[in-house]
Amino acid sequence: MKSEIKKNDMVKVIAGDDKGKVAKVLAVLPKTSQVVVEGCKVVKKAIKPTDDNPKGGFIHKEKPMHISNVKKA
Repeated sequence: MKSEIKKNDMVKVIAGDDKGKVAKVLAVLPKTSQVVVEGCKVVKKAIKPTDDNPKGGFIHKEKPMHISNVKKA
């Protein structure tokens, strides 16, 4: 499906918990018709300890949302 929303566009979230937010698109996933929007649909993800991060811990990460839940701002 062809979409007019591209990476780095400013969009407004029109549905979901982040309804009303205006933010930048970080990524577009055309195969699944989803977009990743900066600061929206943020989840807390557990990270195992690694050489780079010996303590492990938690990070906050944006999850994709369906493209129908956003519109160009």
